[in-house]
Amino acid sequence: MSDSKPKIEYYFSFISLWSYVGSHVFRDLAQRHDAEIVYKPVDLLAVFAAGGGKPVKERALPRQAYRLVEMQRWRDIRGIDLVLHPRYYPADPSLAHRMLLAALRDGQDVETFVHACLRAVWADELDIADPATLRRLASANGLDGDRLSAQAPDAELGRQEAALTQEAIARQVFGAPFYFYRDEPFWGQDRLDLLDRAISSGRPPITAPSA
Repeated sequence: MSDSKPKIEYYFSFISLWSYVGSHVFRDLAQRHDAEIVYKPVDLLAVFAAGGGKPVKERALPRQAYRLVEMQRWRDIRGIDLVLHPRYYPADPSLAHRMLLAALRDGQDVETFVHACLRAVWADELDIADPATLRRLASANGLDGDRLSAQAPDAELGRQEAALTQEAIARQVFGAPFYFYRDEPFWGQDRLDLLDRAISSGRPPITAPSA
């Protein structure tokens, strides 16, 4: 295995249930491997549409019902707070994504802010489309909420979020979370054990064929 620091590209959205469920485990994995996380927030509904997926309420009723079963299983496995029907889901995460991208542009440590925004939707039932809520979340997690909120309207940040979404689609991302390590894709928080083993083993990456 190379001595260079592992780098994990992380495609996600703040409205992604499974990104929240795996958030602490993913952070622990990255810390154990001293890995760099490259945060890539995307428009999840656009990713779904490009990959043949559907928003939750448009899925067949048996799939919706089974999702609720899985949510309860993983809530117990991960030992996390999780609301099955959160009050502000789905909210528009674009403002939160742009604040995140502004923080990354400034070289800030965003790890706790990312988890806090995921938790805000799925455990705390906060509205992450609300600027005041986002300012509070940012300031409570080591960032300057007022500064990031002021930067969020920057058109370049909107273009960056759109570009990341198109990049994800081009890389055959069809849901969230999606992790890439050495260009090998891992879909879903329930594949974190496989990602862990790929990093630990140093084996050659397995890549998907082009669409």
